[in-house]
Amino acid sequence: MVLACQNISKAYGADEILSAVNFHIEAKEKIAIVGINGAGKSTLLKIIMGEEEADEGNVSIAKDVTIGYLAQHQEKYYKQTIYEELLSAKKDVIDLGKQIRELEKEIEKLSGDELELALERYARMNHTFEMQDGYAFDSQINGVLKGLGFSEEDADKPIEELSGGQKTRVSLGRLLLSRPDIIILDEPTNHLDLKSTAWLENYLKSYDGAVIIVSHDRYFLDKIVTKVIEIENTKSTIYHGNYSYYADKRLEIRLSKYRAYMNQQAEIKHQEEVISKLKQFNREKSIKRAESREKLLDKIERLDKPSEVRDDMKLTLTPEIESGNDVLLVEDLSKAYTDSPLFTNVNMDIKKGERVALIGDNGTGKTTILKIINQLIPKDTGRIIFGAQVHIGYYDQEHQVLHPDKTIFDELHDAYPSMTNTKIRNTLAAFLFTGDDVFKEIKDISGGERGRVSLAKLMLTGANFLILDEPTNHLDITSKEILENALTSYTGTVLYVSHDRYFINRTATRILELNNNGINSYPGNYDDYINEKTKLQSGDSYTASANINGTANKETESKTDWKRSKEEQARERKRQNDIKKTEQQIEELEKELAALDEEMTLPENVTNSAKLNEIADKQNEINDRLSSLYETWEQLSEE
Repeated sequence: MVLACQNISKAYGADEILSAVNFHIEAKEKIAIVGINGAGKSTLLKIIMGEEEADEGNVSIAKDVTIGYLAQHQEKYYKQTIYEELLSAKKDVIDLGKQIRELEKEIEKLSGDELELALERYARMNHTFEMQDGYAFDSQINGVLKGLGFSEEDADKPIEELSGGQKTRVSLGRLLLSRPDIIILDEPTNHLDLKSTAWLENYLKSYDGAVIIVSHDRYFLDKIVTKVIEIENTKSTIYHGNYSYYADKRLEIRLSKYRAYMNQQAEIKHQEEVISKLKQFNREKSIKRAESREKLLDKIERLDKPSEVRDDMKLTLTPEIESGNDVLLVEDLSKAYTDSPLFTNVNMDIKKGERVALIGDNGTGKTTILKIINQLIPKDTGRIIFGAQVHIGYYDQEHQVLHPDKTIFDELHDAYPSMTNTKIRNTLAAFLFTGDDVFKEIKDISGGERGRVSLAKLMLTGANFLILDEPTNHLDITSKEILENALTSYTGTVLYVSHDRYFINRTATRILELNNNGINSYPGNYDDYINEKTKLQSGDSYTASANINGTANKETESKTDWKRSKEEQARERKRQNDIKKTEQQIEELEKELAALDEEMTLPENVTNSAKLNEIADKQNEINDRLSSLYETWEQLSEE
């Protein structure tokens, strides 16, 4: 164990944030801390780092363990360049290299015992230098620079000239290069594009230390963590698995709690009705029986109603009219600014019922394409054709459709006057506006809150073609799940830009990748896209690009490969599942053997030959079963 939080409690005045939070982390373990906005995740990290004091409890850190922490917002003022800042993470190894060179000069002048001692010291220092990657730190710096989205030219930029997001990436790079025993990251992917996020995933998965992550990026968590700490209603709950396991298990537990609560409520109501009826008889025996039931009813430990199992937290999106099968055709679209092309040769053909994710590197023009489609900015070349009966609902990140002097409630009520107050409140609650929050004026709320109001308003338009630009920005995990469920059950058509890979995975039926050559089309969700890209890069799939301009034969071949890919994935999932089950059985049997070993050494058993024979028989039986399981595991691993 390298770190433990024991009964951590924290309150600000009467507002309790954390209550008796307990968990620990082992060396090399990767954990996530999750919870809704305001649950206390960042507060907990600050307590671990000693930036804030807990009201109760303590944080235990193993001896000589180093910790590196990346906060959400960077407040340092830098004087040096990007490269100099990253290089400072290697100060110790650089200083050691200088000492080695100085010692080399001294050795030339020594002889006898002094020389022997110096050579021993030289060998130790060289070993330490090698262990700290002294001969590779320069390439490591360049790798981190590239991985986090900086070019070689960026290395000499003064940090004080960078944006807030770029400064955060520099801080992240320096932290990774310092290689502490525990890395603590608060929303590390906020300022990363898809490529940089994927690079960071691989880096952290193979990192030879412990990692604690607070993030709303569920796909990112899925790829890295093996344990999830949920902070909910000030309490902590531990789930052993990745994010998907946690999400499934949490739902299972909450549904179970909700069923138990509803069953208890039904039983209480039944008992109360029986008691009332017995009292109505107004007989001595009936009254005694009623009193006896009342005593039993009073002894029942009442279950609290689970707070998150709410029917009004579901969004239903229903188009008012149905569009034709052809929804959107874009041909040879291009856009340039001051003679510098942003994109060219953009083609897309979107059909009714598709949910299409438009992805690509930052700066490739994804948002610009959505704005051109919505006639907010002009195109340079190309044509855009909408199908019959297409009614667009558009969400942008600038939220220009909101009225600053209206309240949040009136913004929806005035747009949809026939809607009941209850439905408006339920819609707003799904986007985290509850109680008196709904009466705040638009001009007084944050940009993130305005985004949520715009999204809530859009969900009620009745449009049959939704065009969304980064719809999950500023949403917590619960709200993202509500939006995902709404979109997957939506019978209209969706085109959206998003960096949220988990959201894409849950909602997309096709991926459009924007690059320098136009758009490549990939059927399926984000996992299918990654799999197809991997096959293309390895040469196992068709060699031609899946460009929309390609022939019908290529499209057919793409679909065939996709189907084959899905079958291969299913077989691999089954194999991995069989391996996991076998490993679990092995682990259980090995624990039994260890217990039997301890039992054999007990004083009362040492002289009891009958007992020893009995234990030995059990050990033999388990060993036989283990042998069989080991053989099975080997066969599965070799397939």
